Amino acid sequence: MSLFSSSRKSEPATLANGSETARAASEPNGTTVAPPTGGVLSRGVSIKGSVKFRNELLIDGEVEGKINSTGTLTIGEHAQIRGEIKAKAIQLRGAVEGNIFASERCQLQAGCTLRGDIEAPRLVVDENATFVGSAKVAPTPKRSGA
Repeated sequence: MSLFSSSRKSEPATLANGSETARAASEPNGTTVAPPTGGVLSRGVSIKGSVKFRNELLIDGEVEGKINSTGTLTIGEHAQIRGEIKAKAIQLRGAVEGNIFASERCQLQAGCTLRGDIEAPRLVVDENATFVGSAKVAPTPKRSGA
């Protein structure tokens, strides 16, 4: 077997409980593709309290409380959020009742409902998005030095 052989592909690993976890797969050109790193809060799941995450999260369930992140938040079309949201980037498809603070970008997609204020350096509002509140769209101050 050659050290750089690409004929072998990784299969999902099966855990003791029967569920599978993805491993990195090898592409024909020899590069490795990492599995998705984001988390999912599925439809039918309800949380009361704070939600914190680092990289990516898709919420399609219900959250009552603060959401805080340095990553990207996608609020699915079935999601119901009541509380303040702070994240780097936010993509809204569901319903939010509370204020949104995005450090990079906020996008309100068609069919979503937001009842609250937005503060973000970039704001995209699609046609047929419902937004009841105010928006403060200002570029983030650039750091000087170094």
